[in-house]
Amino acid sequence: MRVPGSGAHTVSDGERDDEESSGGRHALSALLREVALGDLSAFESLYRELSGAVFGVARRVLVDTAQAEEVCQEVFLEVWRTSARHDPSLGSVDAWVLTIAHRRAVDRVRSEQAASDRLTAVGRLEPRATPHDTVPEQVEHRLEREKVRRCLRKLTEPQREAVRLTYYTGYTQRQVADLLRVPLTTVKGRLRDGLIKLRDCLGVTV
Repeated sequence: MRVPGSGAHTVSDGERDDEESSGGRHALSALLREVALGDLSAFESLYRELSGAVFGVARRVLVDTAQAEEVCQEVFLEVWRTSARHDPSLGSVDAWVLTIAHRRAVDRVRSEQAASDRLTAVGRLEPRATPHDTVPEQVEHRLEREKVRRCLRKLTEPQREAVRLTYYTGYTQRQVADLLRVPLTTVKGRLRDGLIKLRDCLGVTV
């Protein structure tokens, strides 16, 4: 609003919210650019910023908490692998990440339903159980999940444990260090090396 007799402009609550939202989007974009360059600390920051929202989306779709946690970790592994491919002109970073979360959660529901339908069919094929146009997508994501699991198995036990505790249980690096009774720098090193190995194993190029 304008103060009578003054040329000064007072920023409204709506304008302030817009500015803060814009600043947040720019910050996420900057983080994602660093992630694309292999910056682990930037990835940690991005995870802290968006993991709650990602888990919320997965939880609403899947209901089951354990499955939502698995999907949440799959989402951030995909973000780590494909960060360089994000096109800012197609949407904000948070919208992109949440879209991945929703897609993966829906894929999980379809996969679970298809498995349930096959069991109840007692060996009979049921055309309506898995619509033809969703089969390639389901197969692709199932193979992708298996590839991630296979690559995780290639990590050393300390690396795998650090990744699991940080990204599958949501502990901070400091909490992981306390839990494992090792220095924080050791945890950071295991995470960095583990994520680099994952990226190499999954064939991601920056």
